[in-house]
Amino acid sequence: MLVTGIRLYNKECRKGGSGIDDLPAILNEAIPSATRAVDESLNTCHKLAHQYTALLESMQEDQHRYTQLSSFKLKEALFNVRQYEAFLCILLSDAITSAQEVEKMNVQFVATMEQLKNTVQNKVSIDTKEVFPLFVALSNLWTSFQDQILLLSFLTDMTNNLQQFSEIQSQLFPEEVLTSLLEGVTVKSDEERIRETMGTRVNVSDFKNQEWLFPETTDNFDQLLIQYHGFCAHAIGVRGLTLPGNPAIGILKHKERCYVFSSKEAAYIFAQDPDKFIQLNIEKAKEHAELIQLLELRHQFEYLASYAQARNADKCLKPTTKCDSSTQTETHILPPTIVTSYEWNEWELRRKAIKLANLRRKLTRAMQTDLSHMRRENSTQVYLPKDVSTQTKRDNSSNVPRPQIFLEGLQGGSSPTTHMVKVDLTRAVDET
Repeated sequence: MLVTGIRLYNKECRKGGSGIDDLPAILNEAIPSATRAVDESLNTCHKLAHQYTALLESMQEDQHRYTQLSSFKLKEALFNVRQYEAFLCILLSDAITSAQEVEKMNVQFVATMEQLKNTVQNKVSIDTKEVFPLFVALSNLWTSFQDQILLLSFLTDMTNNLQQFSEIQSQLFPEEVLTSLLEGVTVKSDEERIRETMGTRVNVSDFKNQEWLFPETTDNFDQLLIQYHGFCAHAIGVRGLTLPGNPAIGILKHKERCYVFSSKEAAYIFAQDPDKFIQLNIEKAKEHAELIQLLELRHQFEYLASYAQARNADKCLKPTTKCDSSTQTETHILPPTIVTSYEWNEWELRRKAIKLANLRRKLTRAMQTDLSHMRRENSTQVYLPKDVSTQTKRDNSSNVPRPQIFLEGLQGGSSPTTHMVKVDLTRAVDET
């Protein structure tokens, strides 16, 4: 981490780091491109969903008009497109969130780099406590950029893999075939359907035993969990259509669940017997299994096993019973019994066993000699010296003359008799 931060700083100062990619610039180019690709696929998906819905409504009004067109296949195509649309919305939301995170990280990266420059600039020696945290922060931000690159790559791969479902739609219903079938049919978008019903609202006084929620009377109205993925609760089971619900008409709260409707009339019909229409929706989901995922009906089909579990028939004979339970254990109900001699290491136990086995074969012997049999223990006690000092003399010095005496004639000469002369050159005391 520290080395990465130093290399990034050198790259910013153009003193190294030539092999490091400019991840912020790459992300700034790749995220808009990925967002546009998802947005284009989403627009195509919206267009197909609106066309399929218009065709189904036209077929229900005039069943003899489209004799060669299968209503069942068209509904399956509509449900498939709606599911594809839901997945693309998730990918688009993730791409937008990633763009926001990258923007925040860019600001933090620039601020940290600027702070590091101000700390390091024109200084010979710097305290490591000041610069090391900044280098580590740069490294962490760079790692976050790399994570966003991986996330963007994953989103792009998911978008490309989902493209096959759009291609299947074009094979089932080519564009020229849809154009010919839609002659004289008004295709309405989801936004147009919602705008048409903005002026209508359920009259609460018409229902005595039902609870209706409205924006001005409900807190956190936009955060309510709507059933059936926000589609009209009446149109699904009765007409087999996934029409967008308009919360402004009124949200029906039945058995702690919220339902929306595409029109005031649909809301009134559903509110007369909600359980009946909820059961119709469940029956419709049994006919079209893809609706279980699209309408988020997994809680209604908890007894169904997944494909991975279904391969093992023995485990799927009985549904798994689940319940919430909790336990509480009293702490230290017994006095602590800590065995200090306990050993958990197998090799330590083996070492002790070998030691005991060796001791069993050992014998203790003692002997005395003529020099040791009279010995006994003895002890003495001394008085430790005290820390006391005395001074009894003083140092003095004197300078005396150095004796200098020379002898002449010790080596002898030509005469048989040696004549020695003694010369005393010692200086007098008063001269020294």
